[in-house]
Amino acid sequence: MKVRQIYPENRVVLREVGLRDGLQLTKGFPDTAQKLAWLRAEQAAGVRHFELGSFLSQKHFPQFADLRDLIAAVAPVPGCHSSALTLNERGVADALHTNVDEIVFVMSATESHSQANTRRSRAEAVQMLTRINAQRREREDPPVLMAGIAMAFGCSLEGQVDPDAVLRLAEDCARAGADVIALADTVGFGGPRQVAALADAINAALGADMPVAMHFHDTRGLALANCAAALDHGIRVLDGSLAGLGGCPFAPGATGNAVFEDMAFLCDSMGFDTGIDVAALKPARAILESALPHEELHGALARAGLPNVSEPA
Repeated sequence: MKVRQIYPENRVVLREVGLRDGLQLTKGFPDTAQKLAWLRAEQAAGVRHFELGSFLSQKHFPQFADLRDLIAAVAPVPGCHSSALTLNERGVADALHTNVDEIVFVMSATESHSQANTRRSRAEAVQMLTRINAQRREREDPPVLMAGIAMAFGCSLEGQVDPDAVLRLAEDCARAGADVIALADTVGFGGPRQVAALADAINAALGADMPVAMHFHDTRGLALANCAAALDHGIRVLDGSLAGLGGCPFAPGATGNAVFEDMAFLCDSMGFDTGIDVAALKPARAILESALPHEELHGALARAGLPNVSEPA
């Protein structure tokens, strides 16, 4: 029984999380046809990792009612991988009835936020992760298991977060069976120096065989600077959302995720291969603008365009 391998060692992976994280707080959401057009446009541009939604009640989260359709649409594209959020064993059971490539289970770096958000302690969250790992391994071809650690760079309830506590929790997740660890700056507290230090520490603690992802919000305008610091310090998996779509219920009024297009351009400018044609992302953004005309979209690349080199007069 071998877990799928979806994170190559020789390439920076940019995960498009707009279809999940980006849509969790929007006033409206694209219909299935628009989502599929969004997917196809980004696939054509070379995007290969998509977080597509959450296995939650369709009554309370209608924006994810077509999750299974999206998973099915990703599967036929060579090298394309689907991911979805699962909050508990019931969500994992639903996920295992699909061919999703990766399931994501999120816990909190601080005890206060863990209790407020999920009514369970951090220790109980790790225990649930252990059960989820056993549950997914009942399948002959189990999906990848990503453990996401929210509030890893600062907490809306506790303020500063002890980096050693984050590392201990990450190590607990690895022992519980996670294949990938993701650290999230959920409320946009982090800065480049903090990101660099935590990236160095977690890579040293977990070793080269454990992929580490980072997820930044642009709450205070530092998402791209934090992405650059992460890349400089060995992180090779980053999350972003087309047009920076998204937000955070714990930071009202804040802007959303790192802008996917700007993040792809950053990687190009730093010499990292993502396999993504940055210019080809423009049609995908046009689909989003049409589908969500009343939603505020973000992005420097959308305003200024790619650099042009002119002939001298």
